[in-house]
Amino acid sequence: MVGEEPVYQVALTKVPHIGHVHAKTLAAHFGSATAIFNAGVTALAALDGIGLARAKSITGFNAFDDCKRICEASDRMQAKLLFITDEQYPQQLLNCYDPPTLLYVKGSIDLNQPKMLSVVGTRHHTEYGRQQTESIIGDLRHSSVVIVSGMAYGIDGQAHRAALKFGLPTIGVLAHGLHTIYPPEHRSLAQEILAQGGGFITEFPPGAKPDRFNFPIRNRIVAGIAPALLVIETGKKGGSMITAALAGGYNSQVYALPGRRTDIRSEGCNFLLHNRTASPFYSADAFLADMNWHERKKTTEQITMPFVLDEAESAITNLLGHHGILSIDDLYVLSGLSSGAAAGAILSLEMRKIIRGLPGKRYQRCV
Repeated sequence: MVGEEPVYQVALTKVPHIGHVHAKTLAAHFGSATAIFNAGVTALAALDGIGLARAKSITGFNAFDDCKRICEASDRMQAKLLFITDEQYPQQLLNCYDPPTLLYVKGSIDLNQPKMLSVVGTRHHTEYGRQQTESIIGDLRHSSVVIVSGMAYGIDGQAHRAALKFGLPTIGVLAHGLHTIYPPEHRSLAQEILAQGGGFITEFPPGAKPDRFNFPIRNRIVAGIAPALLVIETGKKGGSMITAALAGGYNSQVYALPGRRTDIRSEGCNFLLHNRTASPFYSADAFLADMNWHERKKTTEQITMPFVLDEAESAITNLLGHHGILSIDDLYVLSGLSSGAAAGAILSLEMRKIIRGLPGKRYQRCV
């Protein structure tokens, strides 16, 4: 039996002139899709960015039977609907300017695990790309990292297969409805993913085909759902470069695998590194340290600092000891130091390897 709320959730994605940003505003204010559709024109129009025309689009929407059929189809395939206000909705996606209003989910995997890495790359990978994908994911096998990718040919498929091989959970982000798998050659891969506790997510309803304009929309979820994204191999143009740009805009940490200068399939990675829009991926261990994902033993013992620190340096190290990782802007504000004094202390501490810099102008204490 389909409830009223899921039907309204699907309906909100179908209302003309209501995009993801508008839906986010509406959901934040009213709390549920049912409340949105039960609100009057005046209450809807009063919200910033909605206005009278969009309010009338909502109150005038009447294709609820189609929305109910989508909910029934989802039920038949045992898919779950996650609305933007749902506690199980991937919270990392809320960092995006335009998070999906509604997700269709297959599988029982938790979409809010702290260690998630999106892996992307060309569909026409080299043997180097294949080997590195398997090697990197293999090196992450003891760290409970969830591997996210887009189920496409090439690096995407290699990432999912490597995750399965090394016992890591993996999530496929689809550019179509959950009624099918594209490319069809990956249907057995999809079955393995579900069998090993992974899952699939998409913002496209059952029946939606893998049309070419769906793939850039899919890429924004790949970019936003994980706190880190790794580009294995790519040319200077294509979906992987778009995904990397999106991830940077969503405040995810972007990494790229360095390649030979003469290899056109590493041209995009090298370009990202040259422009400092990505950090080089040297090793799984360095990556885990950058992300502060290493398992650490808790201790109540006071750490003795084997260095003599001045007042500014002490302020910086104490803040990092308390918070773990802070951005340079946070250090300026929380320390109360002038930007010059804070920058000088940070440089001195880095040179003595008391603290270290992380991607995104963030810092972490080493001792």
